[in-house]
Amino acid sequence: MTETPKMNHLIQQHILEHEMRLKHVDTLLERAQHGIAKTGNNDVATQLASAKAERDKLSSQVEAYKQRPVGQWSEAEFENKGPMIVWDTLAQQLEKLVERMER
Repeated sequence: MTETPKMNHLIQQHILEHEMRLKHVDTLLERAQHGIAKTGNNDVATQLASAKAERDKLSSQVEAYKQRPVGQWSEAEFENKGPMIVWDTLAQQLEKLVERMER
């Protein structure tokens, strides 16, 4: 794909969307970690460890996006919402976990 201002904008927007989701997940992880420290719940700690592993995998993907040359992007990637759904699913799981802990 050739580099154009529109393509550069789409790439930056795509990366920003992922970074916003990463920040949201990090905030939820921090809240959950704080809750575990208060309750000492091992079951929740296991769920949190799994969520952190998923977060790290997704974060690596964001870093790969940042390093990718413009010519290696395709328009189909902008239309594929699969990775965004994974971010949203992880955030929803963490929101439920944090909600249970903060009650």
